[in-house]
Amino acid sequence: MLTRRTLLTYSLSTAAVLAARPWASAWAQPAGDATGFVVQLGNALVGIVNGPGSYEEKKRRLGPLIEEAVDVEAIARFCLGRYWRTATPPQQQQFSQLFHAVLLNNIGGRLGQFQGVTFNPTSTTQQEGNSLVGTTIRRPNQQPNNVQWVVSQASGRPKIIDVIAEGISLRVTQRSDYAAFISRNNNDVGALINAMRQQAAA
Repeated sequence: MLTRRTLLTYSLSTAAVLAARPWASAWAQPAGDATGFVVQLGNALVGIVNGPGSYEEKKRRLGPLIEEAVDVEAIARFCLGRYWRTATPPQQQQFSQLFHAVLLNNIGGRLGQFQGVTFNPTSTTQQEGNSLVGTTIRRPNQQPNNVQWVVSQASGRPKIIDVIAEGISLRVTQRSDYAAFISRNNNDVGALINAMRQQAAA
């Protein structure tokens, strides 16, 4: 069975309730500032989650925001790993489309699970040309989680390309999950696409 642990699900869902404090000054930060970018994303998500509308309406509003803030296409290709080169062009297209859909479904499905979350940025470091924005995320009655948001400027503007939760890269984890699934299914990328199609329809 294909794991339902989809890239960025935990941390992007958590970002949807980054209401620890207003962060009003964050909007004045330069567009290229990775820390300000992460905080702005949290504010935007808060506006959707806590705003009016049905679950389906909020989910529809989340789509463009995630597309704007996250380099989903680059992450999708990374997660398919070496199988991207062996997939046919139609399979590549189907995989990318389904990756988008599954990611959004999983994020949307967890929007109500993070009441009482608090979020505090810690420090930002540079690594291999990317910015790692450190944060501490706390939930009631649970241990704090240390999360780093990996922000790339490769496209000319900041985009999230990975989330590292407690030292574990979620896109590397997802790539490992996909590779294991494909290997169990005779190295058939089509089997993964079929499984993801079921996830997207759930």
